[in-house]
Amino acid sequence: MKKDATAEQLEDWDRSTVFHPSTDLNAHEKGLLGPPRIMETAQGMELIDRSGKKLLDGFAGLYCVNVGYGRTEIADAIYEQAKQLAYYHTYVGHSNEPLIRLSRRIIDMAPENMRTVFYGLSGSDANETQIKLAWYYQNIVGQPKRRKIISRKRGYHGSGIYTGSLTGLPVFQTHFNLPVDDVLHTVTPHYYWGAEPGMSETDFSRWCADQLESLILAEGPETIAAFIGEPVLGTGGIIPPPEGYWHAIQEVLRKYDILLIADEVVTAFGRLGTNFGSTLYGIEPDLITIAKGLTSAYLPLSGVVVGERVWKVLQQGCEQHGALGHGWTYSGHPVCAAAALANLDIIERENIVDNARVVGAYLQKRLHDDFDDHPIVGEVRGVGLLGALEFVKDPASKTRWDPETKVGPRVAKACLDRALIARAMPHGDILGMAPPLVATESDIDEIVLRVHQAVDAVADELARSGLAS
Repeated sequence: MKKDATAEQLEDWDRSTVFHPSTDLNAHEKGLLGPPRIMETAQGMELIDRSGKKLLDGFAGLYCVNVGYGRTEIADAIYEQAKQLAYYHTYVGHSNEPLIRLSRRIIDMAPENMRTVFYGLSGSDANETQIKLAWYYQNIVGQPKRRKIISRKRGYHGSGIYTGSLTGLPVFQTHFNLPVDDVLHTVTPHYYWGAEPGMSETDFSRWCADQLESLILAEGPETIAAFIGEPVLGTGGIIPPPEGYWHAIQEVLRKYDILLIADEVVTAFGRLGTNFGSTLYGIEPDLITIAKGLTSAYLPLSGVVVGERVWKVLQQGCEQHGALGHGWTYSGHPVCAAAALANLDIIERENIVDNARVVGAYLQKRLHDDFDDHPIVGEVRGVGLLGALEFVKDPASKTRWDPETKVGPRVAKACLDRALIARAMPHGDILGMAPPLVATESDIDEIVLRVHQAVDAVADELARSGLAS
């Protein structure tokens, strides 16, 4: 293959040989989606594609490039570790120094009562591990009927067989024979759409907890192994929990002795202005899922942080039955661990978590100032450096757009036309923002400016076409 391929050749090879995720494969191969956007380089919050176009990344890749692009410290750490020890497995007690140091560091950062870390490469495989550990735990404590896992509608927990089932978004399940058995979904804690008129956020949270309890009782508490939830719903629409939600949910879980898995793939390592989202919302998980911000996506790495309660039972199981038969070839990969350590060094040295808290508050203010009264915006929401706009046809009556109008994707495209990457969220007319945690207030001003221009342009287009009437 020629190394000096032209742009046209690269685009042709991409369409004919690359299987892209979440893509209309037929339309892409036929060129109906336009040419592939081939990213060439990046620095800070800005990407440059092969044509030379500069793009402001308002979504940090996929909520993951927390420290921004072009961090040579992480690249250097990867290079040095690869020269020293590029790989060895961690089965049967084998280890490496970056992994040991990283594990100690994660436990020091994590909420109280966390004990050990098991590693994978993605949030999906980490949540597959979570389910196996929940089942193993229940078998060891003499509760083998406890197999069912409760997730939430609009929750996102991965794209695997079981994790895709836990995900409460039909686009990830349709025609894949998902969800599988033993997966249950309770209500979405979205106050804007879910609350009855006159219901306070606290009342709505209590209602959500009552719905969870009703589901548990209908299925039988003796059949429920665990509940999994993101501190803030991410791909489901960037939906922060209503007031009192996690307190009410945990009361129900404790009542029926159900394990709590906090999926912090998006929220850990500063996204909400805290090391972990669990800390912000008073969540006391038995297990925590981490990925994305652990390495700022410079290399793939995920983890399952195991709490003391579960760890003791895992040890008990090994005493009774021998080694715990679970692992991945790349669990605890030394080069990935080195990247994570360098990433966490940057986060600590530059006070990036504090920056996310301060600049995140500024993002929330700017979004509310600009869009609370916009004629096609029904709700402005977010927390930390997560923000979303929900588009409706009539904010006063909360009238939704016809799904075929695709207002969310139109706004995302209008943002891209203005050299801003923001994300249309699935199953709703929603625009999501999740900029790198190194964003400044000036960066936020630029993001909001371009979003406002995009929203106005789409609103005008809808009005001219008669769709807004």
